[in-house]
Amino acid sequence: MPRTTRRFRRTPRLLKPFLRPAAWRVLPRELSARRVGDLARALPGGLADPGFEVLLRRIDQAPLFPSQRVELYVDGRAAFDAMRRALASAATEVLLEAYILKDDATGRSIAESLAAAAARGVAVRVLADAFGSSATREAFWDSLRARGVDVRLFHPIFPALWYQPFRDHRKILVVDRHVAFTGGMNIGDEYGSSWRDARPGARGWRDTHARLEGSVAWELAVVFSEGWDRAGGPRFDLPPMPFDEDARPSGARVLVLDSSPGRGHAESASALAAIVAAARERVFLTNAYFAPRRDALDVFGDAAARGVDVRILLPGISDVPLVRHAGHGFFRGLLARGVRLFEYRPSVLHAKTVVADGRVSVVGSSNMDFRSFHFNAECNLILLDEAVGAAFERQFHVDLALSDEITEPGWSRRGWPHRAGDALARRLSPLL
Repeated sequence: MPRTTRRFRRTPRLLKPFLRPAAWRVLPRELSARRVGDLARALPGGLADPGFEVLLRRIDQAPLFPSQRVELYVDGRAAFDAMRRALASAATEVLLEAYILKDDATGRSIAESLAAAAARGVAVRVLADAFGSSATREAFWDSLRARGVDVRLFHPIFPALWYQPFRDHRKILVVDRHVAFTGGMNIGDEYGSSWRDARPGARGWRDTHARLEGSVAWELAVVFSEGWDRAGGPRFDLPPMPFDEDARPSGARVLVLDSSPGRGHAESASALAAIVAAARERVFLTNAYFAPRRDALDVFGDAAARGVDVRILLPGISDVPLVRHAGHGFFRGLLARGVRLFEYRPSVLHAKTVVADGRVSVVGSSNMDFRSFHFNAECNLILLDEAVGAAFERQFHVDLALSDEITEPGWSRRGWPHRAGDALARRLSPLL
């Protein structure tokens, strides 16, 4: 009698709504930003090596969400249009977390979409940072509350005076725990056509945002709950989610790299160090406020010394000139180690992205400064997908065409007032 083989269907495990990594976790020494490069460089296949995903999970103690549909936005008008469409389709829940939510044309249009969702019976929760949104009038929040939106402010100046250094810098929108947006864009006119700079030909701010469909939206709802709880919002239900991390259909694999004071900052630095160290060909970084720790300079310099094409794109125009000058204080050392530096000309560059070997990309809210890696609540995505990586690289080259390269001979010829200002700003960088 022939023997039959029974096939068992593996049941996906339940992913519980815990923040990852855990608060006050001590990162193992070999995974620290100073040492993780040794493990990353040893991977035979670099960023394509299966061990790289394992290394990321070891660093952050978080899963990679499989098969996520990703769309990138480098224009604020397109991003806000997509957000409004998502809000119009909301059936059960909307979660919005913003560092800056302005009472301007763009902010009011998003507010109108939020209120319309609440009028349909959707549970709408809005969390805005009290300092970042300090220019927004109380009447704006009162209007939202009157129309059924639950609004909370993160660390108001009073009575949370002691906690003022700690800000919520995240930019998250989650709709029905299935569609999510995150990246570098705040909600304001500076990203759209209604904003005009006094300089001839100036355009709206240049930033990058991402829209995702899939289970990663559930994880971003978990991240939102951290700031919501901190701001005194009533708890809402977050049941466990069926999760099969081994599923590998088409689409990007995504790791949510979030942090807040006492949680995740060391892991964020280590993940970035691992990406750069595992790269074999090229690393392209775009960042708005560049005043890094010396460890970060070593990460980029060591990669360039190995023959990796390392390029860093920074603002030529900044809304915070002191931070730009603090970044200038690091240029000479980076140039000496073979890192190529560029400054973007047309308008304020506010994006925070990385793409390595066209395979691993990062987009989110973290700047390369002391505040993002010590004081702020941040949210970033690590995206493992060649199609997404190619899109990031195409945009990087578009931006380079609108930028000036900083070279060592020209940099050495700058005047002494510029040199003195850069040196002072660099020393002040931990306070910026």
